[in-house]
Amino acid sequence: MTTSLMPDLATRVYNHNFKLDPIVRSLLDTDIYKLLMLQTIWKERRDVPVTFSLINRTTSVRLADEIDERELRAQLDNARRIRLTKKEVIWLTGNTFYGQERLFTKEFIEWFSKYSLPEYKLSIEDGQYRIDFEGSWADVTLWEIPVLSIISELRSRAATHGVGRFELDVLYARAKAKLWEKVLRLNQLPDLLIADFGTRRRHSFLWQRWCIAAMKEGLGDKFIGTSNVLLAMNLDVDAIGTNAHELPMIEAALANSDDELLQSPYTVLERWSRTYDGNLLIVLPDTYGTSGFLKRAPGWVAKWSGIRIDSKEPIAGGEELIAWWQSRGEDPKEKLIIFSDGLTVDTIEEVYKQFNGRVRLSFGWGTHLTNDFSDCATRFTPQLKAISLVCKVRQASGRATVKLSDNIDKATGPTSEIERYRSIFGEDNIEQIKVTV
Repeated sequence: MTTSLMPDLATRVYNHNFKLDPIVRSLLDTDIYKLLMLQTIWKERRDVPVTFSLINRTTSVRLADEIDERELRAQLDNARRIRLTKKEVIWLTGNTFYGQERLFTKEFIEWFSKYSLPEYKLSIEDGQYRIDFEGSWADVTLWEIPVLSIISELRSRAATHGVGRFELDVLYARAKAKLWEKVLRLNQLPDLLIADFGTRRRHSFLWQRWCIAAMKEGLGDKFIGTSNVLLAMNLDVDAIGTNAHELPMIEAALANSDDELLQSPYTVLERWSRTYDGNLLIVLPDTYGTSGFLKRAPGWVAKWSGIRIDSKEPIAGGEELIAWWQSRGEDPKEKLIIFSDGLTVDTIEEVYKQFNGRVRLSFGWGTHLTNDFSDCATRFTPQLKAISLVCKVRQASGRATVKLSDNIDKATGPTSEIERYRSIFGEDNIEQIKVTV
């Protein structure tokens, strides 16, 4: 990626005078884990009726006061008009993912090539946008990433609206210098492996593109790819991702007994393994608490390639995993741990020093990579600060879905159902940690 191909960000932002400057420009402008999950959903559970909802966990930020409703609807409507292009279909069909050719089946690609995002429901409640997506699971699930990136970028645009050309130039110069200093620090870690996981809460599409190009140049082989499928294709890097909490959340909601509920996280893994023929064996264990998941896990789970730590304190989580693998007769040095929750450079350095050489180590760097403009501006800094915004499945087949997490503050679902799940899954090592992003 040469400098001449990179956009002048300040000029681009200053010249926002198009009737519609699209934020989402492709169905592939999403995270690879959504497509990987979509294929197993399409194969196993495509017709389950679900509802996904936007949730702003940073309640002090009143999104409806910052973002114009007409602009929001225009961006959402534009996203609904997008279809896969012939180039994208060819790339998805022929590209190698995780060393596997034709990871997406011909039948799935044929269905996906005709796909478009379904309708949405939008209203305003107490200064917050209420956006719901209802329909079959296979149709609705892909809304998660576009709605999050649309909200995030509209906040960025609103914050910089009317700002002068020179002030914008200084803003982006400071942001670039700040990121480059992070890259230089990370490059001092000799065995580092790190990927971009920042699509959902990015400052903008163009800024994420710049961040990836900077990581690629500054880190070389230490930068292993991006979760964003479109940018992976355009910048010739690997698409990196696994799976997410919605799979066990919906499986749990469909359970007809407490025993089925306890088994649901492992049932999901069995389905995942069937879809990908024993490949992509990375476990996300924290939906109902990591410690309980590990304690009840069947023997075959320990033989999977690795585990992603999301909501658990990373040092404690890594040590727990090493001890668990050892107790199951597995060599931790042959296992992969992916750290991915709210990572800063300080956290990455700390975790690296703790675990390098003891396990295979990888990092998924998200919001603090693609949306860290603190200290880069003065008068509109608060509006540029990233917020904790998620789009979660809320119902499946008319039943409420629940996520407990390793962090009480990340729990989602009706209070009565959260308490029921806690009584069934237990609360081993579940803590309360302030959620920032």
